Amino acid sequence: MSVDPFSGPDSPRVRFGAEMRRLREEAQLSQGAVAARLGCTQTQVSRLEAATRTPSKSDAERLDRLFGAGGGTLFTGLHRRILARPGSPDWFTSWAEEIEPAALVLRSWDPLLVPGLLQTESYARHVFNHAPLITPEEVEERVETRMRRRSILDKDGPPLLLVLADEGVLRRRVGGPEVMREQLGHLLEIARRPSISIQLVDQQCLSGMLGAFMIAKLPNVQPDVIHAGSSVEGQVSADPIQVTSIWNRYEAIRRWAYPEHMSLKMIEEVRREWT
Repeated sequence: MSVDPFSGPDSPRVRFGAEMRRLREEAQLSQGAVAARLGCTQTQVSRLEAATRTPSKSDAERLDRLFGAGGGTLFTGLHRRILARPGSPDWFTSWAEEIEPAALVLRSWDPLLVPGLLQTESYARHVFNHAPLITPEEVEERVETRMRRRSILDKDGPPLLLVLADEGVLRRRVGGPEVMREQLGHLLEIARRPSISIQLVDQQCLSGMLGAFMIAKLPNVQPDVIHAGSSVEGQVSADPIQVTSIWNRYEAIRRWAYPEHMSLKMIEEVRREWT
């Protein structure tokens, strides 16, 4: 039997919860009192302490301010360990927490689903519900994380988001007709923003069949970073060889993309079909 490194007794997530509970009890604070300071629910605090919920960066920062343990960096340090991936650059902790929020431009390709940053809550929930052996609590945790990711599109000075998606995504049933109508309507609405471009790709394009990926252009002449999905876990890399390979694939896919105005017309037509 394999051991989950994120739930074992020595994992940083378990220690995060144990330290949170210890310091809360020493301060004679209830879970409800800590929840009020974190801006979450008592249930979420309970799940953090039980190590059944992955803490966010803001959770860690607020706990450090609240308890001041470890020189005020105990929880942020544990949070970095939770999110760290072996072989990642030292400055990297998490694509969603560090790369996406800092990006100037995000280029996205998805051959199977609406890209995560553009998913509605209902669409995302149905996607996660079909993961093998997933619990309802884990589904809600993943939905919450995905919705939190979308906040980068609403901030002042959002990244330029250039989306390529296989046209078959429009007819791939996720949930029911109502979920699909809502999702395609959301794409049409958000595509009005000057910072977002959505282009559909002809289904005859085979260059992107190896899987979804994203390319992030970062400020201050930092190297591009790629995120490539797989059935096991996403790979994040700034390795020049891997970045160049993804860039070449992106350009090959883009040659099969419909113009934006045609893509939006196709989305509207398929949205009307979902009745």
